[in-house]
Amino acid sequence: MYDSMTGNVRRFAAGVQALAQGTADRQFEVLDLRKAVPSGDFLLMTYTFGSGGVPETTARFLDDHAAGLRGVVSSGSFHWGANFGRAGDHISGRYGVPLVARINKGGTLTDRQTVAAWLTEHWIQHSNRPAQAGQPRSAYGTLD
Repeated sequence: MYDSMTGNVRRFAAGVQALAQGTADRQFEVLDLRKAVPSGDFLLMTYTFGSGGVPETTARFLDDHAAGLRGVVSSGSFHWGANFGRAGDHISGRYGVPLVARINKGGTLTDRQTVAAWLTEHWIQHSNRPAQAGQPRSAYGTLD
């Protein structure tokens, strides 16, 4: 599951998926949390908003679906200093899950490899179902 405002997290998630599927016997789906709901355990990849906040779309999603949350990856920008990727710290602390990675913008190959290895090791089940046809694109917002 991912939440992306600028596309950095979406591209990162797709890169992780490609690497994880090359090393595992299972399929890892990458789904926009604005368009899909989890049907099992999931890794959340999100961005940091402003000076260290959890995006509202992510917070609302977690209000409804935190039971399946098994880890978090947080994107940010180094120029925020101590607040770099801070949304991941907030989510990790609140829900008691590991902060798998903190990435600068769209991340690096090493970041993608780290997260793909974590997914493969923890066998996260990504059998989520897309939103029903005819429903609005998202109950959580429209930015992507």
